[in-house]
Amino acid sequence: MSEIVLTVEGIDPLELFGQNNSKLNVFRKAYPEVVVTSRGNKIKLSGKKKATQSAKDMFEQMVRLLKEQKTLPMATVETLLAGKTPFPAQTNGNTGPGDHVIMYNPSGKPIKAKTKNQQLMVAASEVNDIVFAVGPAGTGKTYTAVALAVRALKNSLVKKIILTRPAVEAGESLGFLPGDLKEKIDPYLRPLYDALDDMIQIDKLNYFMQNRIIEVAPLAYMRGRTLDNAFIILDEAQNATEGQIKMFLTRLGPSAKCIVTGDLSQIDLPRSVQSGFKHAINVLGHLEGIATVRLGAEDVVRHRLVRDIIIAFEKDAELKKDAEQKKMTAKKKAEE
Repeated sequence: MSEIVLTVEGIDPLELFGQNNSKLNVFRKAYPEVVVTSRGNKIKLSGKKKATQSAKDMFEQMVRLLKEQKTLPMATVETLLAGKTPFPAQTNGNTGPGDHVIMYNPSGKPIKAKTKNQQLMVAASEVNDIVFAVGPAGTGKTYTAVALAVRALKNSLVKKIILTRPAVEAGESLGFLPGDLKEKIDPYLRPLYDALDDMIQIDKLNYFMQNRIIEVAPLAYMRGRTLDNAFIILDEAQNATEGQIKMFLTRLGPSAKCIVTGDLSQIDLPRSVQSGFKHAINVLGHLEGIATVRLGAEDVVRHRLVRDIIIAFEKDAELKKDAEQKKMTAKKKAEE
């Protein structure tokens, strides 16, 4: 038997437990093998070790959601306990249902998860420590990830943000670019800088960068480090090799949160090198604490033609794949 006592601090127990313990009773029903008792701001979990630990992890997720979002609707609790990924709880600002505001930029403009899959990406990040976000250009993967990281830093949930990308683009190499190492690297990291510029005042951003509270660096610079108390984003991960992905993911410390984004239709690695991002999704996607969110043409928030372009290329790829399969089938029949 195992017994765990948790103390709820920094939040309203009534909002967590619900009126007349309504949310706590839903929690009890989800864990019938665990005895759940509460007194004041303390909760005690008793039962078999595995079940008690699972209940503790779930309860801590509920607390974390409430701290981040300042509210915890019953629907979110029920969805979370049903083993599904909850949608983000709504903020207490001037936003209504469906707004899905992540944060506000320096001018007061809300930064939102605008599509269903962007909302799933936000929700997945709130209940998982590693999220793989897969989708074509223009679906808001990087921008949403950076917004989540900035929000976590502003809410003091992490001490720093680390943004990284593999320095591989369209067959070019760093040696062909002018300037010193920083000048060679910066073009690869420009999309990350652009997102930060939108979300943080320039003087504060410069302070964060100078004091290494926000780091932007190539993936190779992650080797040998332990990344803890940080929100880490690996962007353009489709251009990372299997070795690089493994190196990166094994850098994570116990209090780290990570989002890995990539577009499997835009792999710029040599033909003989497999994308480590694709391999990682296949090998790790089923592990507890790791979620995969797939975005598509319906999530494009750029020019209206970008969506049509993506759909056209997807159809072309399918036609080529079908033609190749027919060719292989005909070849096998001819050999027989």
